[in-house]
Amino acid sequence: MEALNLPTYFFKIKEVAGKKYVFDEVRRRYVTLTPEEWVRQHMIKFLSIDRQYPLSLFSVEKKHLHNRMARRCDFVVYNRTGNPLMVVECKAPLVEIGQQAFDQVSRYNQQYKAPYLLITNGNKHFCCKVNIENQGFEFLKDIPCFNTISD
Repeated sequence: MEALNLPTYFFKIKEVAGKKYVFDEVRRRYVTLTPEEWVRQHMIKFLSIDRQYPLSLFSVEKKHLHNRMARRCDFVVYNRTGNPLMVVECKAPLVEIGQQAFDQVSRYNQQYKAPYLLITNGNKHFCCKVNIENQGFEFLKDIPCFNTISD
């Protein structure tokens, strides 16, 4: 897999019948290693190791309903009281992050009402604080550490 604009981490990777799998520490099982999964696993490591988000507060491929249709966001991070803190949307490295990605994560957040959103393709990362009052976003210069945004 290609290098990303994130630190290098160790991953458990196995190959079965010519197909690669990576161990997901949150789901505690091997999952198919796609380009998007490569980004997701890097962002999980980055948030847990470099930004001190406890792995026990992550929910990967969280299912929810939107307009009566089943949807899955890449992952949600909760605060210590069990409320959504951050909704994360990952794209494959070659996918440009445009308005469509922001619309997608915003739709997901209608369900979660998390105060932070993060969109990444592994090379570019956009983190924003949601302003509930005016339904706007404040883009942050960096992805915040857990202890600076959790309650």
